[in-house]
Amino acid sequence: MKKAVQIISVAFVVLFISAFVVNESSTLGEGYKIGDVAEDFSLKNIDGNMVSLSDYKDAKGYIVIFTCNTCPYAVMYEDRIIALNEKYASQGYPVIAIMPNNTDVKPGDNMEAMKNRAKSKGFTFPYLIDKKQSVYPKYGATKTPHVFILKKTDGGNVVKYIGAIDDNYKDASAVKTKYVENAVDALLKGKEVKQTETKAIGCSIKV
Repeated sequence: MKKAVQIISVAFVVLFISAFVVNESSTLGEGYKIGDVAEDFSLKNIDGNMVSLSDYKDAKGYIVIFTCNTCPYAVMYEDRIIALNEKYASQGYPVIAIMPNNTDVKPGDNMEAMKNRAKSKGFTFPYLIDKKQSVYPKYGATKTPHVFILKKTDGGNVVKYIGAIDDNYKDASAVKTKYVENAVDALLKGKEVKQTETKAIGCSIKV
């Protein structure tokens, strides 16, 4: 009897973890790779307006982040996402946050919940819903959060970085390498991004 209880307990833990975490060895789906040109999109923002990358006429590029309300990893990164927008939007690299989950599976990520979360946290960036789940597969996003840095060029929005925000999701004060900041700083200086891909650690996107 005790052994059966132990087996059930272990199975429960495995199921709980798998509900949130995806295989870390898989960095990308079948979407964009470094150097690809990302298509524009038109998605509904929490204010009811449709938002596209082309709306940002003065942008030099974009920090596109697939994130949500319900993933513990995404929640731990919220303050850092806010800080990224505060630091880089004025320099031409605004944060564009996109919620990719199926809200029938994750009702805590529906539009009303998104509005409430954005208000309570004081989001200063658009928080868009990929309602038809048509955008995130093009990017190859597999997790929340998952970052794609795009550089605006005459030939389109070129993918320059894909992966994580930094190297410590648990503790912002213990971060040693700020992947996104390093990438944007390089682009702002007209230099190439040294580390173009990292493993995005987070929850699987719910379909």
